[in-house]
Amino acid sequence: MPGSRSRTESMRSSLYLNTDPPARPDARRTKTSLSMNDAAHEAYDEHTALLSANDSPVRQRSTKSGGATPRYGGLSRISSMAGSLRSRRTPTRSDTFGYSYPSSPVFMRAAGLRTPKLNQSMMGSHMAEDRVWYDQFTSTDWVHDSIADGYRVLQLRRLRGWRGKAKLWFDSSQGWILVFLVGLLTAGTAYFIDISESSIFDIKRGYCSDRPWLNHKDCCLGTYSCGRWRTWSDVVGPGNIDSVWIDYFMFITWCVALACLSCFITLFSKTVAPSQIAATFDENLAATKHKNNGQAEDDKDDIPRPPLIVGNPLPPSIYYSAAGSGVAEVKVILSGFVLHGYLGLRTLVLKILALILSVSSGMSLGKEGPFVHIATCWGNVACRLFAKYNDNDGKRREILSASASSGVAVAFGSPLGGVLFGLEEVSYYFPPKTLFRTFFCCIAAALGLKFLNPYGTSKIVLFEVKYVTEWRAFELVGFALLGILGGVAGALFIKASKFWATTFRKVPVIKKYPMMEVFLVALLTGIVSFWNRYTRLPVAELLAELASPCTEGTMTGLCPAAEDIPSVIGYLAMAFVIKAALTIVTFGIKVPAGIYVPSMVVGGLMGRIFGHFMQWLVYRFPNSWAFGYCSNSSSGAIEECVTPGVYALVAAGATMCGVTRLTITLAVILFELTGSLDHVLPFSLAVLFAKWTADAVEPHSIYDLLTDMNSYPFLDNKATPVFDTELGDIVPRLRLDKLIDITISPYVKASELRIKLTRLQNAGELDGGLPIIREKSLIGLIPVPDLEFALDKLKTPEDDTMCLMSSSQHPANAHHHGWHAFGHDETMSDEEDGPDFSEPADLTPFIDPAPVALDIHSPMDLVYQCFSKLGLRYVCVVSEGYYRGMVHKKTFVKYIKTCEEKS
Repeated sequence: MPGSRSRTESMRSSLYLNTDPPARPDARRTKTSLSMNDAAHEAYDEHTALLSANDSPVRQRSTKSGGATPRYGGLSRISSMAGSLRSRRTPTRSDTFGYSYPSSPVFMRAAGLRTPKLNQSMMGSHMAEDRVWYDQFTSTDWVHDSIADGYRVLQLRRLRGWRGKAKLWFDSSQGWILVFLVGLLTAGTAYFIDISESSIFDIKRGYCSDRPWLNHKDCCLGTYSCGRWRTWSDVVGPGNIDSVWIDYFMFITWCVALACLSCFITLFSKTVAPSQIAATFDENLAATKHKNNGQAEDDKDDIPRPPLIVGNPLPPSIYYSAAGSGVAEVKVILSGFVLHGYLGLRTLVLKILALILSVSSGMSLGKEGPFVHIATCWGNVACRLFAKYNDNDGKRREILSASASSGVAVAFGSPLGGVLFGLEEVSYYFPPKTLFRTFFCCIAAALGLKFLNPYGTSKIVLFEVKYVTEWRAFELVGFALLGILGGVAGALFIKASKFWATTFRKVPVIKKYPMMEVFLVALLTGIVSFWNRYTRLPVAELLAELASPCTEGTMTGLCPAAEDIPSVIGYLAMAFVIKAALTIVTFGIKVPAGIYVPSMVVGGLMGRIFGHFMQWLVYRFPNSWAFGYCSNSSSGAIEECVTPGVYALVAAGATMCGVTRLTITLAVILFELTGSLDHVLPFSLAVLFAKWTADAVEPHSIYDLLTDMNSYPFLDNKATPVFDTELGDIVPRLRLDKLIDITISPYVKASELRIKLTRLQNAGELDGGLPIIREKSLIGLIPVPDLEFALDKLKTPEDDTMCLMSSSQHPANAHHHGWHAFGHDETMSDEEDGPDFSEPADLTPFIDPAPVALDIHSPMDLVYQCFSKLGLRYVCVVSEGYYRGMVHKKTFVKYIKTCEEKS
């Protein structure tokens, strides 16, 4: 009846508009939390056992035939094969969207933005059509994945006999098989990149006449020049133009060509995400809805909200998964954030090819950071071999953590440093089992690289230096000073990179055409790098020369006599300024680019300058109390007193620490590079001072900068924020269109659910959910992906389908409970006594009956622990048992960022 329906809607609205709590339900209906009829209530008293042999499951669910079948315990969201939906065919997404819903605009999303996630029932069986989805730019539900894996392990342990033991053993060995395979694949990829990059790099200078694939060093067998190597001026031949200008022009041409080709390949990894999905959830900014005359009173507020206009949508968010180093994104993914395609096979292939070309171009970038991304891609691809890891994101991150560490192991030839890198930097959750598997993965990668021998030296380190002299006590002051200078340099690099990204890259032409920026940076690099030997060298080779001690036959120009020290310092200072400026403008362009070795090169130049200055002081003041022992040395060599290479490596580590804020990892990597146990203390001392100084100048690392600029909802679990607020301070306003009220009846029309779902999707709440409310109390929650999946499986039109949202009360008398709560004596008519549909859809298997809920007065520190330690997507808020709202993880992250900005 129209009048009855209007009264029903008005009473439902008044349920939330009334601020006074309603009367408690009748005590007779609160003897037990389970739904039982009156006869059942009479059969139980306080002396009845909770569980007896004759008891049958009391929690029931409606089926297609109307009968009741037992529902197995556990999280209901992973039991999506129950009820009437199981026996129906599985329609495609187009079957559901094919109907016309005038009042329910369907939010269409491309299939490329969705990743299927296989569900398993409580019985341990799998069905191909039973899937939920982790959407693009959403958070992973670690609790759900942990529970799902627990049920899987439980079923395996229940198997008896030798077959059960064999299956359990094979299940436990899958992780070891994957990390071993990932280690070998990472080593093979590093070998391919190293030999390809070294062969292409010297093409800017010339080529080997008889073997064009060889670089200058291999062509001339280590000598400075040979007849087999032909420069481009030799190819052009004598003419009116000086040969040096021909070589200069070809150097610039090849630098620009290789960089632009690398950018061209990188642009194929372009990913476009709608603004509703990509934007960090903010109800005041991202929420979109209809404006109509029938707008609920609850929707009216003073906050302007953009209307849902299909013809004028917000600009989409665009990112290139193959660009940059990828370390920041890997860190965010391991924290539980979904970036579709970022770890896929397509991105892997594109990044490998583009990285070879970008490093070969000679720009101030490195390949060590992208190795982390490439290794993680291999881990993600390898997880597809076993359903245990492919279908569970919680288990997958164990393999991804080990994979990321193997990338550092092959980049620096440092397996121990790789393990510490995973523990200190990228991993969000690192239990002892993952630690041991990570160590095994790094060892496998290091052994694979050892046998492949990419450098031709039977070594796996990026470069190896040996210091035969010990450091002196007075040098500790210099090491500490270099630590401070390195920390300041790293912090200023972060500030300069942020300034460059927010000014130059905001130019419309640069923002629209990324190739333009790559062209300009490569052109600038070619113009200024040709005339200085140290800026023309590859960054890894330059760092090796800066850190190496002087020996007989050294031809690097870094072993000057006393009178030549000032000129060498000036030459190095010019290289320092050029490299620092080029590193700032290069970081962030749309090519694969790492920051590890370029930052170490900048610090190495600074440290080498400082070391030669110390040598100059020894020559000027040989009888000083600090340098007196130098004149008494057995050989009288200056390097027995001061070794500039040590200062270079100390400053390199300090600068890298200032940029990345790595501490113990850096000290171990430097130790494995030098193999000198005596110099661990200087390395560690410089890293300590660099960390303290950098935190004082710029509290954020380069990865924190990238995370903030890309608005990734990353919640740092290593931080210790201080709050003086409570949960109620960030709870959004309660809205009727963001909940399901079953106080009147447990049946809800499917079209109404579709409208609520669409509003959440348009607001960017793809990882949110709709709480289910009865008499203001929270009785369950259905996640957005599960609701969308359930609605898409409906065979009948949504306007003609009713959905059962609760099985804890009998549908025949459900409305009586709702009216008694308001104190009304009216009753429903016979027409509204139950649904008019003969075949309602049972959505109870998709409902989480026990969502995590906190009191509205909970301290914010407790909320932080729930989101960071449990990995929750959202937290429901209650007050005196009544539902008051929901706080999403993205909202909480935005709140923390706002507090940091204010402080």
